[in-house]
Amino acid sequence: MSTPTEHDGPDDPSATLALTPDGRPVSDRGDTVCVIGAGASGLTTVKNLKEHGFGVDCYERETGVGGAWNWRHDRSPVYASTHLISSRPFTQFPDFPMPDSWPDYPHHSQLLAYFERYADHFDLRQHIWFGTEVVRVEPVAGDRWDVTTRSTGGYGPERTSRYAAVVVANGHNWSPKLPEYEGLAEFRGETMHASAYKDPAQLRGKRVLVVGAGNTGCDIAVEAAQQAATCWHSTRRGYWYAPKYVLGRPADQVNDLLLALRVPLRVRQWLYHRTLRLTVGDLTRFGLPRPDHRVYETHPIANSQLVYYVGHGRITPTPDVRRFHPYAVELTDGRQIDPDLVVFATGYLPRFEFLDARILGDEAGVGRPALHLNAFPPNHPTLAVVGLVQPDSGLFPISHWQAVLVARLLLLRQYRPERAEAFAAAVAAGAGKRYSGRVEDSSRHWFEVGHVDYLRAVQRALNELEAVR
Repeated sequence: MSTPTEHDGPDDPSATLALTPDGRPVSDRGDTVCVIGAGASGLTTVKNLKEHGFGVDCYERETGVGGAWNWRHDRSPVYASTHLISSRPFTQFPDFPMPDSWPDYPHHSQLLAYFERYADHFDLRQHIWFGTEVVRVEPVAGDRWDVTTRSTGGYGPERTSRYAAVVVANGHNWSPKLPEYEGLAEFRGETMHASAYKDPAQLRGKRVLVVGAGNTGCDIAVEAAQQAATCWHSTRRGYWYAPKYVLGRPADQVNDLLLALRVPLRVRQWLYHRTLRLTVGDLTRFGLPRPDHRVYETHPIANSQLVYYVGHGRITPTPDVRRFHPYAVELTDGRQIDPDLVVFATGYLPRFEFLDARILGDEAGVGRPALHLNAFPPNHPTLAVVGLVQPDSGLFPISHWQAVLVARLLLLRQYRPERAEAFAAAVAAGAGKRYSGRVEDSSRHWFEVGHVDYLRAVQRALNELEAVR
């Protein structure tokens, strides 16, 4: 286990200041900041807090860095063929570029190596307590936080440490969202959530039904087209399928150029439709449902192969599932199919099991927190969430700038507390604001942001903080 400081740790007995209700000591960590998670968002948060002079204790329940991108971890949603869906320049951290020799869309093993090098380059491991999960985060007087942790290995007692601030960076793609269907419990075939899918061998020779049209569902359907005896792909509605390359360049780079030029949304939508007509044409002729929304009202699915395999008859598009029978699945159009494996690629729900959902403005506890800039909850100026966004580009640059904003805000609390209070007023006024334009109202789209609009908002917040230093 790495220790977070050179001389002491979260359980340093010389720093005990109180007892918990069940009699355990609370160790005072002074001005140290607690970061939860050592994935992409957690690592950049530790790095930026460290650069701003803060002591940092980072708790990671697994045994290595990388979070969701470390396929060795039990909670990782990564499967053997996983690649980035955003291109390399729009995914890399701004202060730690990926090698130029890497492909436009790196493989997950390259991403893990990238995070390991990032942690080593910025000397972050000394701040990370591996194999340690956070079980409770509770506010205490003075805008401080009691953080209770325990070993994920099941040995040793729980311990509680008091921190000046907490940054939640444990990711939101690890807790499966499972659908409910009539008769599912009686179905005699095999079912799994996409989080359990790791290798195409799981599909080989089977009759496979893939439920869900996100990027993961489309990837698994494509692999089933190559490995399974039969593949059905069930979707509730029509979606826009974007090729990964447009005009010889990664599609997100072309789209970003249009955004940088401030091309109006209506014009970008027209260009997108024009491009589709000139390439794949009207997808309804393949049996795919017509989208019930305009393009960019949800993020297009980045997949160049789905239409190819639909066109070759290897994937059969189907509507939503109505109910399950013991040996069949009934669809909403009345048809019945007989898969022996059903893969639910139905997404994930954000979960912060260690934190009262009401603290994040999620009064109903349904996984929809009301945060300013998707990061700051009202009434808790020393708590922040980093990485709780679903961008139309890469996540890592957004997490980096969120972490910079968090670090500078905490620094401002020490030197210009009146300005920090002004930011707290902005948090209360802006909590729940969306940065995505008009999108579908679903759990999948709740955290969507347009990366250009969002980063501009973060830059404005940084400018306001910098203007008074």
